[in-house]
This record gives sequence, structure tokens and C-alpha cells, in this order.
Amino acid sequence: MSVFTRSRAGKALGGIAVVAVSAVLLAGCAGGGTTTTPSESSAPAEDLTLKIGSVLPQTGSLAFLGPPEEAGVLLAVNEVNEAAKGITVDFTPGDSGDADNKAFETTVPKLQNAGVSAMIGAAASGVTKLFLDSNVAAGIITFSPANTSPDFTTWEDDNLYWRTAPSDLLQGEVLGNLVAEDGHKNIGIIYQNDAYGTGLFGVVKEVFESTGGTVVAEASYNDGDSSFDAQVATVAASNPDAIVLITFDQFATIAPLLVNAGQSAENFYLVDGNLKQWGADVSVSLEGAKGTTPGPVLEDDFKERLNAAWVDGGSTDLEDFSYAAESYDAVILLALASLAAGSATGPDIATKLQEVSGGSGEGTTCTSFAECADIILEGGVADYDGYSGPVTFDDAGDPTEASIGIFQFGADNMHERVETR
Repeated sequence: MSVFTRSRAGKALGGIAVVAVSAVLLAGCAGGGTTTTPSESSAPAEDLTLKIGSVLPQTGSLAFLGPPEEAGVLLAVNEVNEAAKGITVDFTPGDSGDADNKAFETTVPKLQNAGVSAMIGAAASGVTKLFLDSNVAAGIITFSPANTSPDFTTWEDDNLYWRTAPSDLLQGEVLGNLVAEDGHKNIGIIYQNDAYGTGLFGVVKEVFESTGGTVVAEASYNDGDSSFDAQVATVAASNPDAIVLITFDQFATIAPLLVNAGQSAENFYLVDGNLKQWGADVSVSLEGAKGTTPGPVLEDDFKERLNAAWVDGGSTDLEDFSYAAESYDAVILLALASLAAGSATGPDIATKLQEVSGGSGEGTTCTSFAECADIILEGGVADYDGYSGPVTFDDAGDPTEASIGIFQFGADNMHERVETR
């Protein structure tokens, strides 16, 4: 498990040397935040109703992440409500789409008008940036299970932005080192020109070059583009020995173009934005290709519960579980913070999020909503350790502990986890 620390008051770190230099780092919990001692905690005078909405990708270039994320939210909502611990979650789902189809422009105002205290989402960093300030102005928490742009660490968010996914300063470091460890010396990078793509591109490039490697070609495209011939030609002309692809589902178009240009797919490196079970959806063999995505190995019982919650809603079985744990934990943390604050308003909940994650340095460790809720109701401080990890928020609303999975594709264009860092 990799551990890292950020500060809401600090500036974005310019060099990768400030980030972890290996996948196993010294643990450090951030101080600061609002600290409440057990004697100060109290149960709400009456049952709370917490109104939450989701802004997750039902359509658009990250739609493959929608089902596991929505399943995580649904399961958490069900379990909070079934626990009957003095708080009920009133949940309204919504589509984020992407920066191209802009479904969030309908969803976000609808949820704001419905009086939600928090929104789970978006998945894409670039989409969240387009509505975050509006939520801040409305006093609504934006809690993303999948945003990884480093920009959010220093965003002026009035303590109303939180995430259970780690900054790409971590994923980029792991990926850059992985490419080097596999013996590659000269690489090409194709990346999406948005907050997610440029941030991850910068870290991968810096880390890979710090190992003595060279980025011999780089090419970007914009979300919504449908032609990638120029980018492929630029990278292929440099004859790299590996190619890093920081894309969303545009990968399905780009990969065959690269193979047709003489590049070997076994030397492709993918990221969380395109690391899906491609199967027949990609027309060339991806056997040997690797990729990274944040998140730990999930317990079978948890995956079964996720799938059951999803199928009960009328959907087919989940094929992917990316960011499901982060989505589940986001809802649990919001419910616990609401209970600890004795309030269902966004700003009040935000004052307790760091505390219930263990980020204040106090509390009794607990691993389920019901267990943590009992601690709070008895006047104690709960420290929730979730399925995505211990979380342990720092002052910036970033998790200080996270895992990065390394995956490899087989002959069927389906991937399996081969390592966790």
C-alpha cells in the first residue's frame, strides 16, 4: 500500500521527488482539520435525513465506470438505511456524461434544486471542474470516488471537495516506474488534453525520465475527437519501444491504428481511464499489454454484495469493479460525518469528514457503517477503515493511503491483476 500526504493549504508539488519514490512509503497522517474528542461527540436530537445525489457516467467516454461506481453507491445507501442508526439516506441518481456530451449540465442543477447536501461524482476530473465551483457556492459537498487530477489538492473549495481516489501523483509514479522496470528506454505517450490527461502525462513523463528513459514522442487530442491518425503517425514515426496511452474509451480506436502502424500491443501501457475488460470491443490482440488503476484487491463477499445490489436494480451482472469501493466508502463517510455532526447540511458534514476517516489522529477503528455509527452514538469518535483502504483524509480532502493495482491482458483481451503497489 502506498501512503502519501497532501495539505489543503499547501501548493501543488512541482517535482516527483516530493511524491513517493517507491510503492511503499513511510506512513503519515495529516493533522489539522476539525478534531472532536469523545466527550464532545453526541447523537443527533432526532433522526436525520441525508439527501445525496450522484453525478456518475451513465453515458459518455467513461460509461464503463458507471456500473461499478453506481453499484457502490447503491450498496452503501442500502446498508446505511438498513442499519437504522438514526440517519436515512435519500438518494437520487444522475448522469455526468463527459465533457463532450455535457449531461452534467442537466443533472447538477436538478440535484441542486432538489436540495441535496452532497453529490457523489464526477468520475472524470475534467467534468468535476466544470461544476465544482457551482456546488461550492451552493454549500454542497462534491465527493468524487474517481477524480485523480492533482489540481484538486489546492482548489479553493471551502472544505467542500473530497475524494476517495488518490491523486495521479501516485498512479503516475507507479506507471512511470513500471514502464522502466520492464526494460523500456524510449517511449511514446498519447494523452487526452484535459485535467486528467495532462496531469497524468506530466507525472509519467517526469518519473520515466528520472529513471534514465526518454520520451521520444508525445501527442495529445481533445475529448470528443474521433480521428487520431495524426497522433498515431507522430508516435509511430519515433519508433518507441513502448507506448503509454492516457485515454478514455478512445483507446478502442487508437489501439488498432497503432498496431497497423507497426507498433506491438504487448508494449502498450494503459491507465484507469481505459483499463476495462475490452474483449471483442478492441479489434486487435492486447495480449501482454499492462495498465494501472487505483484500488485494492476486493473481498469476494464485497463483490457479491455489490453485484446483488446492482442486479436488484434491474441491471445485468457487473463486469468490472473499478472505483466501486471508493464509491461505497464515499457514501459511508458522508453518513458517518452527518451522524457525528448531528446535521445533514453540507458545510456541517464537511467539518466531520476528516475526523470519521481517522485523519484527525483520534478515534476507534471500525470497518462498517453500523459499527462506526454505534461508536458515534455512544459519544465516541469513529475512525472508518473502508473497502478502498484506511482513507485517512488530510487537510486537502485527499486520502493519505491508497493502493495501485497493476493489470495485464491475456489473449482474450481481458485483464487480471498481477501486482499491487
